Amino acid sequence: MSLSNQKVTLEFLKQHLWKAADILRGALDASEYRQPVMTILFLKRLNDRFEENVEILTKQGKSEKEANQEFRHDFFVPKEARWEELSKTRSRVGEKMDEICRILEKANTKLDGVLTNTKYADPRKYPDDVLAKLVSHYNEPRLRNSDLEKEDIFGDAYEYLLEQFADATKKKGGEFFTPREVVKLLVNLVEPKEKMKICDPTCGSGGMLIVSRRYVEKHGGDPRNLVLDGQESNYGNLAMCKMNMVLHGISEFDIEYGDVLSNPKLVDGGKLKHYDRVLANFPFSMDWDNKGAEKDPYGRFKFGIPTSTGKADFAFIQHMFSQLNEKGQAAIICSQGVLFRGGEEGKIREGMIKEDIIEGIIAIPSNLFFGTGIPACVLILNRNKPETRKNKIIFIYGAKDYLEGKNRNKLRDDDIEKIVSAFKKYEDIDRYCHVAEREELEENEFNLNVPRYVDISELEEEIDVQNTINTLKKLEKEREEIELKVRQDLKELQFSV
Repeated sequence: MSLSNQKVTLEFLKQHLWKAADILRGALDASEYRQPVMTILFLKRLNDRFEENVEILTKQGKSEKEANQEFRHDFFVPKEARWEELSKTRSRVGEKMDEICRILEKANTKLDGVLTNTKYADPRKYPDDVLAKLVSHYNEPRLRNSDLEKEDIFGDAYEYLLEQFADATKKKGGEFFTPREVVKLLVNLVEPKEKMKICDPTCGSGGMLIVSRRYVEKHGGDPRNLVLDGQESNYGNLAMCKMNMVLHGISEFDIEYGDVLSNPKLVDGGKLKHYDRVLANFPFSMDWDNKGAEKDPYGRFKFGIPTSTGKADFAFIQHMFSQLNEKGQAAIICSQGVLFRGGEEGKIREGMIKEDIIEGIIAIPSNLFFGTGIPACVLILNRNKPETRKNKIIFIYGAKDYLEGKNRNKLRDDDIEKIVSAFKKYEDIDRYCHVAEREELEENEFNLNVPRYVDISELEEEIDVQNTINTLKKLEKEREEIELKVRQDLKELQFSV
């Protein structure tokens, strides 16, 4: 056992991973050095888990040859791609990394595009000595499950690394990482269950899917009985997502590459696949080309097509609604502009309200996300609203409850619980949430801005007039007593007053 037989703790692992980033920091921009740091970490973890599984199989009575058979492993590591091969390489380290990455992807179709999306055989960008130092850093500790304090700490440490990279890259970080407390809010709102099909069509590094799986496991369900699908338009982010899934112990998933608006990949027989839960944080207010949307083969834009000069927000929202099955529910992070902008967006919003598919709208604090302080909201859609919620929408103003941070604000567990509890109860709470009937929505011309429905003004402090008068009288009396004392003191000093 490495580390003198001590179990690897989460805190140690986090520090060790960040020290790996230190090796490249300064030489490369954070958006560039995150890739080799994560790739080499992934290679080491894959190798150590494979070797651990071989050892377990031999102890169970399998021969060395049988234990090394490909079908006995979730992820197979051919001999020529083992960590030892990379660790002993002293020159052309980048070339060796590229070779190993190709071999692993060929042996494991699930890893297609995960490792080869970055080329390391460029000494000007990835100098040999730097890569060799990075590999050497990962020689210790060993990363088998049996070496870890708890099996799930490796996934937690990887999440930590993703968050640090997101913070370092600011706006770019927001493209692949949604803060975990925000993800937790969405997951807790829609309560995924065993046997459900769950999708994030703009999945970034996969947090929505991973936290959904954990939620099911925490609540007594079998997480293996879940379908976890996603799509991502950035190839580097796609690689991070697949790595993230594997490092969290998830071997069954379907993460596709492509622009979800122009080329949805989660399809079956020419139709969109349908899901029980859709969770997403799409790119806010992105420009888009609506060319061809009128003849969309998937019929996604039934409520209207956002103009090409406008924003893609309602294109994303309608795509996600189209992915829901007859009992499906979606929780979507949006900019608050979708609640009140007019024009074509206003017509789309009106159509969605009349169709009665909006279940809730939650205003969340500003400055929660990496790289943007834009005020956001959570839009909850439901194809199967309970009878008591039909023709109603709950508006929750959760924007005041947060922990203020230096770089960004954070939702605390109590803030999340307050929002989730209010949504579950679906009742009015003074100055926090309001359940609006259809008539009220129509009176507001289908404007869904939360402050129209929830009084968010500060309560004026009630003044006790009589108490104030009494206080003034008391102060006046004290003033007179002080003045008399001063006069007496001056007379004793023989001053004329």
